Amino acid sequence: MALLELRDVTKRYRGPRGTHTVLAGVDLDVHEDELLAIIGPSGSGKTTLVSIVAGLLVPDAGDVRFDGGPIDGPCPKRGVIFQNYSLLPWLTVEENVRLAVDAVARDRSAEWRRVRTAHWVGLVGLGAAATKRPGELSGGMRQRVAVARGLAMEPRLLLLDEPFSALDALTRATLQDELAGLLSEAGRTAILVTNDVDEAVLLADRIVTLGGPHGGTIGSSIPVDLPRPRARRGLSQLPAYQRIRRALVDQLGAVRWPAAS
Repeated sequence: MALLELRDVTKRYRGPRGTHTVLAGVDLDVHEDELLAIIGPSGSGKTTLVSIVAGLLVPDAGDVRFDGGPIDGPCPKRGVIFQNYSLLPWLTVEENVRLAVDAVARDRSAEWRRVRTAHWVGLVGLGAAATKRPGELSGGMRQRVAVARGLAMEPRLLLLDEPFSALDALTRATLQDELAGLLSEAGRTAILVTNDVDEAVLLADRIVTLGGPHGGTIGSSIPVDLPRPRARRGLSQLPAYQRIRRALVDQLGAVRWPAAS
């Protein structure tokens, strides 16, 4: 049985020109210990899909089940990392991460939570910046805090909604590599929403496209049968990489942009 199951999921929004279908009959399974990448054009419903899985939105039709049960609201077992960091600016790095630890470990001692917080802060390389506030950090460091906070919830499923899209190319590449290592070390199932074909092939175990002229639908699944760990250098020269990338680009070429509302 899949950890996450979506069956015929549909979501509509009302706009100035009437009702606009964002998701249309989405069927999707995500399995334990899998990193699934979802890629598609802007407006194809990627963030809406993530919000439904997170329990932040309710679909208009269809069935969404997590670990065998229906999703009826947010849950710490499904953590979300957004592209805009969503950090509390008046709290330090340590305090931002501590919020997540406290939320899922209220029954533990204060000392245990302090040590656990330090573990996650150190894991993303911010031990020396633990007492700094977000305004004192670079964009890449802020995103590291967001990743640490997401992992600190110790979710069964981690949802990553274009987490690196606002970063410069060098910082983005560094965090992509770090994320791959962190997810492997933490043993997390994850869904990565991205607009970057190479990011999807670098990180994912499987890739699906999302898009369509009358609401987002899921395209054919593309397995990424490349061995791990994946070294960025030389990866693009591998025949398997080229085959996967070509199949993904071809499928994206067949995805039509969503109709304007």
